Amino acid sequence: MRIEYSDRLKKLPPYLFVEIDRRKKEALREGRDIIDFGIGDPDRPTPSCIVESMKSAVSEAKMHRYPLDEGLTALREEIALWYKDRFGVRLNPETEILPLIGSKEGIAHIPLAFMNDGDYALIPDPCYPPYRSGVIFAGGIPHEMALLKENAYLPDLGGIDRSIAAKSKIMFLNYPNNPTSAVADINFFKDAVAFAEENNIIICHDAAYSEIAFDGFKPASFLSTPGAMDVGVEFHSLSKTYNMTGWRIGWVSGNADVIKGLKKVKSNIDSGVFGAVQLAAIAAMKSDPSLMEETLKLYHSRRDILVEGLDDMGWSLEKPKATFYVWADVPSGHTSMEFSKMLLDKCDIVATPGVGFGPNGEGYIRFALTVDERRIGTALERIKALHDGR
Repeated sequence: MRIEYSDRLKKLPPYLFVEIDRRKKEALREGRDIIDFGIGDPDRPTPSCIVESMKSAVSEAKMHRYPLDEGLTALREEIALWYKDRFGVRLNPETEILPLIGSKEGIAHIPLAFMNDGDYALIPDPCYPPYRSGVIFAGGIPHEMALLKENAYLPDLGGIDRSIAAKSKIMFLNYPNNPTSAVADINFFKDAVAFAEENNIIICHDAAYSEIAFDGFKPASFLSTPGAMDVGVEFHSLSKTYNMTGWRIGWVSGNADVIKGLKKVKSNIDSGVFGAVQLAAIAAMKSDPSLMEETLKLYHSRRDILVEGLDDMGWSLEKPKATFYVWADVPSGHTSMEFSKMLLDKCDIVATPGVGFGPNGEGYIRFALTVDERRIGTALERIKALHDGR
């Protein structure tokens, strides 16, 4: 039998992290001491109070049945309370909040609700890969909005071709940004809302890193922008905030009609989030703020050690205000793929080549701060030896 993949599958670029993982495993099989700055997967365990909540909930027989597609009322109410306290945004738990099996799942599925074959979607470049792949799976055409250093890694909305804007159904935004670690203020969001209103485009804002911020900086919510609830939604996740990447729990909130469309897609694809995980999510959101303070202190220290260490070698980096990523210029004379391969081959260090996030990521490399301080110090020693030609 001849197996033929669909045209849509063939259109997908190689999923970056799969290739990185393959190369890392190959190096580990060779017995090499690999320091992994690649995938943004927290290296610390989920806090024990959340784990204990899950242990208790999983023994309840009612949790073993299909969960409700719209999620537990208690979770949606807790999310609404968090939004009000954190951002001053009021949400209706019944119609304006939908729990997800991790925000990635909702991001990948939302184009199916609103895009037809040949429709355009505006995606940042570089970007988190599911923005692009979700559009392709829906039969749409991704149109890249360049994120350039000279524009503080914000898209130039005024520079988007009007004919492309007229054919676009969705625009993905992501601040604090992965991979560039850039941030956006309320003035940018106001411009984005005006652009969406003018062109009848749904904004999908990915705010997965809104709680990972430093030096007193507090990222804004897109939904706190006047008019935002009329034109879009915002995705959140507990993965990075509470070290829950493997638990697969997040949500989308905002415009009720947009959420209704995504809910209809999901009801035909999945059966909701395991109830015990939803209860664990409630426990996370109700947990002592000191848990988050500890996490932020940890990433703050790692950020400073890595950035200052690389600066001492002449890299000239700015300390990111948010996310747990450092987006660095590749040393001259190398592409991002060449330099990431050099780091692996000569330093036993895994870092992510910027081009894997899109063409405008060329010339950059991303370090995830998911490595402890001692190992960061070792990595810096290895990179210095590479610089010194040893």
